[in-house]
Amino acid sequence: MNAAGFKLKLYILLLFATIVLSTLIFSAVEGFSFLDSFYFSIVTIATVGYGDIHPTTSIGKIFAICLIIAGVGTFLEVIAGLTQVMIGRRDRELRTEKLNMIRGIFFSEIGTRLLRMLSKADPNRSSLANEYAGSGDWTAGQFLDGVGRLAEYEFHIRADDLEMAELSRFLGTKGDLLLRFLENPSILEQESFTELLRAIFHLRDELLNREHLTESPNSDKEHLSGDMERIYKLLVSHWLTHMQYLRGNYPYLFSLAVRTNPFEKDATAVIHA
Repeated sequence: MNAAGFKLKLYILLLFATIVLSTLIFSAVEGFSFLDSFYFSIVTIATVGYGDIHPTTSIGKIFAICLIIAGVGTFLEVIAGLTQVMIGRRDRELRTEKLNMIRGIFFSEIGTRLLRMLSKADPNRSSLANEYAGSGDWTAGQFLDGVGRLAEYEFHIRADDLEMAELSRFLGTKGDLLLRFLENPSILEQESFTELLRAIFHLRDELLNREHLTESPNSDKEHLSGDMERIYKLLVSHWLTHMQYLRGNYPYLFSLAVRTNPFEKDATAVIHA
């Protein structure tokens, strides 16, 4: 729980205790009914003060003064706290929406094609394809289960099965876009997405700094495979999260994402009758 949430709960507890205590005291001292005492406590704390009920005894008047000083301050703190919580929630929703928009652009420009290229070099691709090829029909719960099952999957990339030159050319054209993604403050709170972008940028630099990719020794291919496996694992996780988001918010975008599913062998955006 953050500090603002703890403070709000504390003031709500104090306000509740103040109302209960004042209701009991006014009922005992002024002889008000329980309902009238509760009513008077509420209108006093809320600074409404209709004046239809008021204390007549000295003790009642003194306590009414104390209630105004303590109760009104507590009431205003609760209102301020609730406002802060609602504003904070709205800010989080806006940041999440911005992140999802950025992730959508990422998969349109880089992610989907990169995932398709990497998955082709996965020796266990068939099991992953069987798992996620039909994700277009999944419910929200199935998407969550699918993300959870990724922890059990062994992500491997065989560099020999990958068109390294094609991958190098593709990532070589995406440097400016990757930099703009990394510079966007909306992704700072999403550590795993930031890590994915950094890993892709690193692989891009690795590939561009090699003149003859097809002649790389096995030790170098193993190094590159490790870089690609890091990207592959993060990419699949974010692809599933992105698919779940599109399904629940943008059905027309989800339709295209399903038709271009990187785990479908013959995926195409063309709609056949």
